[in-house]
Amino acid sequence: MESRFSAASFAARGVSYAPEILQAADDHGLDPGLLAAVAAQETGGPDSNAGRNVVGDGGHGHGLFQIDDRYHAFARTAAAMNPTANAEYAATMLAGLIRRYGSVHRALSAYNAGDPDAVGTVTQWQDGSRLGYADSVLRHEALIAGPTIPLETTTKERTMAFLLPLAAGAGASVVGGLFRGASGAAENAAMGAINAQDEAFQLGLYGSQIANQEQLSLESTLFDQMMDERSENMREVNELRNVDMQERKADDDITKKFIQTLTQ
Repeated sequence: MESRFSAASFAARGVSYAPEILQAADDHGLDPGLLAAVAAQETGGPDSNAGRNVVGDGGHGHGLFQIDDRYHAFARTAAAMNPTANAEYAATMLAGLIRRYGSVHRALSAYNAGDPDAVGTVTQWQDGSRLGYADSVLRHEALIAGPTIPLETTTKERTMAFLLPLAAGAGASVVGGLFRGASGAAENAAMGAINAQDEAFQLGLYGSQIANQEQLSLESTLFDQMMDERSENMREVNELRNVDMQERKADDDITKKFIQTLTQ
């Protein structure tokens, strides 16, 4: 996803650990501004975009994105205080939650409270506004983006910005990770493309199952042929053995008769 952000633009807006955040966002298909906003919310504070690499939340929150050691084994390792590893872990979580809930707002609530419908941590901003966790993150994102993202941009549009790149051939315009003015037709096209991808996956899976069944059937046929050949070989061996035994018996009879003639 082409980003409208760079390390320089982040630095101009007071974002710390810009390279780490930009890389993690790129690795997981996230808007870097959104990921930077989560760091700002977790370790920056109201009206500040400068996230910090600290231990907080009574010693349970670790690193730039405050990964909680009560719920994440990663947070109990030294890597949790490495900004690069911390950002990658947080980006993995957030991207997974967006895919799971289909909503940036709900994903942010789940990231904070484990519940997509929770208000979560309430932050009081310097202008007196009291915002739930997800709304506070989105306000940070607007500050980080500057005039490029208006505060009234809907959560639905932000979610479409994440989902549309996953829908190959949707034909919708994504500008810097933000989908603006999504029409019903474009949304339907995006969802249609996602459904088509899912159908293609299911067909591919079905085809794979058929191929496996055919392979098993072929292997079963070959095994049966091998067993038939083995049975035929055993039959021939038994026939040769019987012939040999008959020949030996005939030889024994001849020997016995010869001995009898000598003793008469």
